[in-house]
Amino acid sequence: MKILVVLPNWLGDAVMATPAIELLCEKYKDVKLTFVGSFVAIEALKYHPKCEAFFIDETKKESNRFLATYKLAKKLGSFDLGVTFRNQLHSSLLLFFSSSTTTIAKKSWHASLFVNKTVKELQNSHLVEKYAHIVSETKPSSLKLYIEAKKSDKPLLGINAGATYGSAKRWSSDRFAEVAVHFSDRYNIVLFGGPNEVEIVNEIQKLINTSGVKNVTNLAGKTTIKELCENIASLDLFVTNDSGPMHVAAAYQIPTLSIFGPTKFKETSQWMNPKGTIVRHDIECSPCMKRECPIKTHECMVGINSTEVIEVIEKELL
Repeated sequence: MKILVVLPNWLGDAVMATPAIELLCEKYKDVKLTFVGSFVAIEALKYHPKCEAFFIDETKKESNRFLATYKLAKKLGSFDLGVTFRNQLHSSLLLFFSSSTTTIAKKSWHASLFVNKTVKELQNSHLVEKYAHIVSETKPSSLKLYIEAKKSDKPLLGINAGATYGSAKRWSSDRFAEVAVHFSDRYNIVLFGGPNEVEIVNEIQKLINTSGVKNVTNLAGKTTIKELCENIASLDLFVTNDSGPMHVAAAYQIPTLSIFGPTKFKETSQWMNPKGTIVRHDIECSPCMKRECPIKTHECMVGINSTEVIEVIEKELL
């Protein structure tokens, strides 16, 4: 059974689609997967044992995206089934142009025009369940990545202060530093961040070092997606914003405290991580789902202090 899978663009969303992919592998015999997706999505998921091919979708960069989508579809080969987890016109067109016997997508105006089978979105559910519902009626299991953990002989606390989606999802640098300092006598500290978050992470490291703590490793901007996953998988404790790395940690069931502000925690919190917990404040304007705080106060995040986070970690995760 040859299956074409169009992955979500964001790292976290791609990881949250993994239970749906596992359901496909359970539902059909002799599955051979071909993944199409963003660079980060492909880098995280291409190690699946049933993945025989993968393609990075760069059609957005082309002057004529419709033509580029057609050309990409013709490069892919033929499939028994094509599935997209993106709710986007060009992903529906990619399935339409592909040589796929059957195609499936979430119901939308464009999917109704270009896809064989459309599935009505599951309401009031976690995003993992929404993705899984596209391909199966079976309840999804835990997240799954096929990248092995980096070995460590020391207890590690990971700090992830970034959030690619936007500044509204970021807790303050000084409070991340305070949490790191508090636990530095029990854990070596590992700081995570993408290429665009190096400055933020360097600020946190400076604050930690100023407190006299030196057992800090700064990985911001220094890891591939595979290395990011390997390092997160090796952690003993993780403190993070709502972000892609948060979902990577859930895939490895790392004890994790996630800080939520403007996003819908019921839809995008860690899926099936028995060692995960969240800290959030229920205020009138949250969740606003904005990339930047529309009222400029950032109260949903500012109102959460480091003492509160430390107390929750001590009580629920240690």
